[in-house]
Amino acid sequence: MEIILQLIFSFIFTACFGVIFNAPTKAIPYCGLVGSIGWLVYYVLMDYGVTEVQSSFLGAFVIAIVAQIFARRFKMPMIIFNVSGIIPLVPGGIAYNTMRNIVELDYNLGIQNGMRAFMISGAIAMGLVFAEVIIQLVMRMFNKGKTSMQTYARAKRRQKGDFS
Repeated sequence: MEIILQLIFSFIFTACFGVIFNAPTKAIPYCGLVGSIGWLVYYVLMDYGVTEVQSSFLGAFVIAIVAQIFARRFKMPMIIFNVSGIIPLVPGGIAYNTMRNIVELDYNLGIQNGMRAFMISGAIAMGLVFAEVIIQLVMRMFNKGKTSMQTYARAKRRQKGDFS
């Protein structure tokens, strides 16, 4: 039951950020879906005892892959789905605690929290980048080294009947 609640609230939360970021109206439910899938990965991994950094990396990795699929499916920029999708993973509470600890002159705890926030943020960025690189490599393999423009030109020639 708890996982279902996590999915519902992460969907609503992420979709609302899609509205805030002015995502196209038809993309908002899919923004929510991307965020809830990424949060589900993070939440399940945390339940199994995986560290915050590794869970954030894998959550962001899955978010980037799903965002790429939706971007291709709906012919929209990937960033529409990525930005709202990573919002549940962003360590905002930890960053807030970092600043609070520093203001309260508890520098040791502030540095610990700051390093946690920094490592989680880096893991999110690396997850997005690694997924994008892997997707590009896979697409290059499927296109046999052809650029998208070469593939487009070949498809146009086939439509006209020129099979060379």
